[in-house]
Amino acid sequence: MSEVLHGISLNVRAGERVALVGESGSGKSVTARIVLGLLQELPSAQVEGGLFFEGEDLNRLSRRQWQALRGTSISMIFQDPTSSLNPVFTIGTQFAEVLRRRDPKLSREAADERAGTLLQSVSIHDHARVLGAYPFQLSGGMNQRVVIAMALANHPSLLIADEPGTALDVTVQAQTLKLMHELVERSGTAVLFISHNLGVVREFADRVFVIYRGRIV
Repeated sequence: MSEVLHGISLNVRAGERVALVGESGSGKSVTARIVLGLLQELPSAQVEGGLFFEGEDLNRLSRRQWQALRGTSISMIFQDPTSSLNPVFTIGTQFAEVLRRRDPKLSREAADERAGTLLQSVSIHDHARVLGAYPFQLSGGMNQRVVIAMALANHPSLLIADEPGTALDVTVQAQTLKLMHELVERSGTAVLFISHNLGVVREFADRVFVIYRGRIV
């Protein structure tokens, strides 16, 4: 079994923006997936050490407890917004599913109303049209805004942002980062920001960790 990460030690304080920077293949996204508990579910993966969130050792959680944690207390934004959205369901249906992770009895009408408010917070004002649309009917930049709104919908304590917007053009990427900065500043959500671009994170992060060949340097 090959070793991908070794001796990774980092912490994110409440409300803090921390960046993990490294070249492609350095272990950034693997680290993010460990924090989300996704890698631990693979039979071939072996993860050792402590993983603590709000005083709780996440390595002791069952699969059901992990599933309850994701999308509520911990959320993630992936590189490509279209990979985070199901192409066969409308945005409204997917938003309702996200919101019901926190409030299982939420009606569709109430979910649409709350989703509309969240979409307005990411500068989507024609939210009725967007909620009724499928992901392929929206632009990449619009889908990225939808994904950010979904990630923050349940007021997570920690948001993991894995190179958000890099699948989009440079202008939309800059707008995405500016929007995300404003939203996390307003909500007080802690952020672990994954990037290969030191120039980008310099504008965003309070602290920066550099990862190289699976180690923090």
